[in-house]
Amino acid sequence: MRIGDLARETGVSRRLLRYYEEQGLLRPVRLPNGYRDYGDADVAAVRHIRVMLAAGLPTSVIAQLLDCVHDDGGRMVPSGCQGMAGSLRRERRRIAETIERLQTSQRALDSLLTAVAEQR
Repeated sequence: MRIGDLARETGVSRRLLRYYEEQGLLRPVRLPNGYRDYGDADVAAVRHIRVMLAAGLPTSVIAQLLDCVHDDGGRMVPSGCQGMAGSLRRERRRIAETIERLQTSQRALDSLLTAVAEQR
C-alpha cells in the first residue's frame, strides 16, 4: 500500500509517517519509481508506535523496543526482549522526575499567584 493508504488506515498523517521513517521506526520498501510500499506489518507498527508515544517514550527508545512487541488480536503484546523491562523502568523514572519538577514549578506559581492576589 502507498503512504496515503497507510495514513487512512492508521489515522496518522503522511508527514508523521515520513517522520517515523526518518527515525528508523518504519522501513517501507522503495519501488523503482521511488514510492514507498507499506504492508500489513507497517499498519501494526504504526499502532505500536502510537501506543508507545502515548506512554511518553521518545522515538529513540521506541526504535529499540519496536521489534519487542507484536499484535495479539489487535492488541499490542510484549515479546519479552532482553532489556525491555529495564528500558521501560528507566523511562518511567524519567517521566516521574519530570512530573516532580513540574509539580514543584506549579507550587511556586501558586505561591506567586497567592502573593499577587493578596496585594489587591
